[in-house]
Amino acid sequence: MNFRIGHGYDVHRLVEGRDLILGGVKIEYEKGLLGHSDADVLCHAISDAILGACAERDIGFHFPDNDQSIKGISSLIILARCGEILASHGYGISNIDATVIAQKPKLAPYIEEMKNNVAKTLGTAPENVNIKATTEEKLGFTGSGEGISAHAVCIVKG
Repeated sequence: MNFRIGHGYDVHRLVEGRDLILGGVKIEYEKGLLGHSDADVLCHAISDAILGACAERDIGFHFPDNDQSIKGISSLIILARCGEILASHGYGISNIDATVIAQKPKLAPYIEEMKNNVAKTLGTAPENVNIKATTEEKLGFTGSGEGISAHAVCIVKG
């Protein structure tokens, strides 16, 4: 069996007038993430990790922010398409581990739904997906509430 690993990272600015979507879950908060899509940093980081594991560049290459046909697209659709790219290489998810970095809002109540959304979208068991959330103790752009970031690693097998 062949194993590969990929790492993903994404960050978006928090702004008023947008929904906050993380892991395909709409989270009640006074600000949302700014981006060409729904700006779901968690799905973007996982998507990049999947693409990295199969040496397929990044989501900016596959889903450029100047493509008007995908403006406002759900990042779960981007994640699903990355899963299709992974499958076209003959790989499947072994496991995903992701961390969302946000000072606010508290994300613990949403983690299980995020995990289930990611697993369902990628056609893998929920136990193959781990999602965590942390703050940066009020340090940096995430700590000051200017944005939210996410890191993800994905091990695939083929």
